[in-house]
Amino acid sequence: MTKIDQINERILRELARDGRVSNIDLADRVGLSPSACLRRVQELKRAGVITGYRAVINPAALNVGFIAYIGVGLSDHSKAAQEAFERSIASAPEVRECHNITGTIEYLLRIEVEDLASYKTFHTDVLGTLPQVNSLTSYVVLGSPKDERA
Repeated sequence: MTKIDQINERILRELARDGRVSNIDLADRVGLSPSACLRRVQELKRAGVITGYRAVINPAALNVGFIAYIGVGLSDHSKAAQEAFERSIASAPEVRECHNITGTIEYLLRIEVEDLASYKTFHTDVLGTLPQVNSLTSYVVLGSPKDERA
């Protein structure tokens, strides 16, 4: 496995901030020669530390005006029930993230839709029809003072 030393940490931090930074600028920011910086980035990719790059998209540009997290409790805790729920959620474009978590519920979903009416439709017509779902708890996002997801 690749050693994550202070220089690699700086490289990762800079790439997380701007994945399109040129190698020359990245090298300058982390204090390496361009060739040494490129070797390190290539090794981080080869080792699976860097798995890809993403665009940060303005939700308003996609007409997303309502974001919520939903805690989902299942009525059946079997592997089959979890897999059926995950298959259903995978085909729902409103679900931007699905996390299987520990605690009193099984899943935490991040939902992005146009407005409250769209959210109600998703809540009722999608989640409300899944036989595995026992409980739903919604948490509406009012603001995101820190969001480092790309």
